[in-house]
Amino acid sequence: MATELYDLTVPVFSKHLTALSGLLDKARDHAAATDQGAGALLAHRLIADMHPLTKQVQMAADGPKLCIARLSGVAAPVAEDTETTIDQLQARIRQTLDYLASVPRTAVDGQEDREVVLTFPSGEMRFTGRDYAVGFAQPNFFFHLTTAYALLRAQGVPLGKRDFFGGM
Repeated sequence: MATELYDLTVPVFSKHLTALSGLLDKARDHAAATDQGAGALLAHRLIADMHPLTKQVQMAADGPKLCIARLSGVAAPVAEDTETTIDQLQARIRQTLDYLASVPRTAVDGQEDREVVLTFPSGEMRFTGRDYAVGFAQPNFFFHLTTAYALLRAQGVPLGKRDFFGGM
C-alpha cells in the first residue's frame, strides 16, 4: 500500500503543532515561576538578523495551513501577525489545527503531481505537490519549530527532546 500525501502532511503537521503548543505552555509556566515575563521570551532572538520567538511561532503556524491550502485548493484562514501574548499565539496554533482537521483527506490525496508555484521577490520556485510538501513545506515548518524550541531553551525554559516531539 502506498503512502498517501495526506498521511505525509496533515498528521505530521498536527502532531508537531500540538507539540509547539506544549512548548508555549511550558514557556508560560517558566515565565510565571521565574518572574522573567512572557514578553521577554517572545521578543528573544538567537541573533539580531533572525526573527524573534513570536514570528517563529507565527511562521510555524502558517506553513502547514499554506501547504494544505496549496495542495487541496481549500482556502486557509488569514492571520494578521498581531499576536503579542502566548495566549494569542496559542489561539493561532489552534486556528491552524482546526483548519487542518477541516480539510478532507480526498482534497489532499491525489495531488502529488499538482503544480505548486511559490513567488518570491527573487523569482519563482516550481514544485510538484509531493516535492513541495516533503522538500519545502515540511523542512520550512521544522526550521521554525526548531528555532522556537531553541529560543525557549536559550531563555532557560526546561524543555527536552520529548517536548519537541510532543511527549513521545
